[in-house]
Amino acid sequence: MSASQVFTREEAIRSLRSALQPMCGADRSMCDVAAEKGIFCRGFRRWPDSEFHRRWKGALGTSTHLTRAQMERLADLWQLAEQLRCGVGFACDVNARPAGACRGWDEFENSALERFCADLLGLSLVIEPCGHEDPEKLRESLNFGCISMKT
Repeated sequence: MSASQVFTREEAIRSLRSALQPMCGADRSMCDVAAEKGIFCRGFRRWPDSEFHRRWKGALGTSTHLTRAQMERLADLWQLAEQLRCGVGFACDVNARPAGACRGWDEFENSALERFCADLLGLSLVIEPCGHEDPEKLRESLNFGCISMKT
């Protein structure tokens, strides 16, 4: 039995970002790509209509005449604008305010990141905490976990 490789949470996120970012373009956010392909977090499609509207009405307002597809396109344009405003190239790197639709990488617990790494990268990972006791510090840091690759 060989020793497991250990990665930080930040390294795992960097690996996921590297695999996912090429699927996006200048005119599509990861949220739109994930919704269309049914991958990763499933983007805009992870929410039923009522939840989508509840989460996005702060950014998009409320409409009685736009279809769900049209609202998703507006949400995608808003997400791309946020990426520009924040100076990042990937939707998950934009940490929305608590009232926002998504909290970026902070939206995902370790078990979700493990599943995404398995599904998208073919890696069987176990994410283990690395000694952080304070949950607030845990939330603030991208570098708060260790990931062991199963051999």
